[in-house]
Amino acid sequence: MPQPDDLSTYQATPDLLKGKNILVTGAGAGIGRAAALSFAQHGATVILLGKTESHLSEVYDAIEANGDPQPAIVPFDLATTDESAYEDIALQLQNNLGGLHGVLHNAGILGELKPLEQYDGKTFADVLNVNLLSNFLLTKALMPSLKAAENASIIFTSSSVGRQGRAYWGAYAVAKFGIEGLMQIWADELESTSSIRVNSLNPCGTSTAMRRQAYPAESPSSTPQPEAIMGAYLFLMGDESIHINGQQLDARTR
Repeated sequence: MPQPDDLSTYQATPDLLKGKNILVTGAGAGIGRAAALSFAQHGATVILLGKTESHLSEVYDAIEANGDPQPAIVPFDLATTDESAYEDIALQLQNNLGGLHGVLHNAGILGELKPLEQYDGKTFADVLNVNLLSNFLLTKALMPSLKAAENASIIFTSSSVGRQGRAYWGAYAVAKFGIEGLMQIWADELESTSSIRVNSLNPCGTSTAMRRQAYPAESPSSTPQPEAIMGAYLFLMGDESIHINGQQLDARTR
C-alpha cells in the first residue's frame, strides 16, 4: 500500500498490530493516551510508560474495558538521567515480553517561552533531559529487544519549531532539533544492520494540555483532538510502513 498523502486519513485494519508489543511514553494523557488506546484497539500489547501512575492506571482500565490485550504499566520519570535506570526497565521488559516491535517517544515538557537571553540554565537542562536525553537513553537500552523483533518501528516526536527555528521557543525547540538529528543518526546506523525503522513525526497543532500551555488564548476547538491524527501513528507502527526510514513526517496535511 502506498503512503497516504495525509497520514491522518490512513485506515488501519482491525488486526494491524496483533501480536506486537509497543511501548508508549507519556501514555497517561493527550497524544500518548490516544495512541496507547488506538494501538491496543488494533491488537497490540501496550506498555504504558509515564510519570503519573494514576493516569496510567486510567488508560490501563480503559484498555481492559474495551477487551483489548492486557497492557503493562511502567511508572517512570523521564527527567531521570541515570542510565542504569533505563537499562533496568529494558531488562524487565525483555524478560517479560521478549521482542519489542515499537516505541513511541511521545512524552515531553514545554519549558519556558521566552528569549534565550533570559532563559534559566536549570530549566534549559531539564527540558533537554526530558525531551532529548531520555529519548537517547531509552532507545539505547531497548535496542536488544527491538532487534529481537522481526520488524520494529521507532517514532520520535518532532515539532515544526524543531525543523525551523522560531523565536522564544527556547529549550523546547533546541531539543526538537536534537530529536531530528538523533532520528537521522539512528536511522542511518540501523538501516543496513537491522530490521528497525526510525522516523520523526510532527503531530502538528493538536488539542493537548501542552498546546494550551503554549497558546493560552487559542480556542481548544480550533485544533483537532489527538484521536483525529491516530492514522499517522498506526501507519508508522504497522508493517505497511516497513519501507519508510529516516523520514521527517507530519501527522496531517496542514
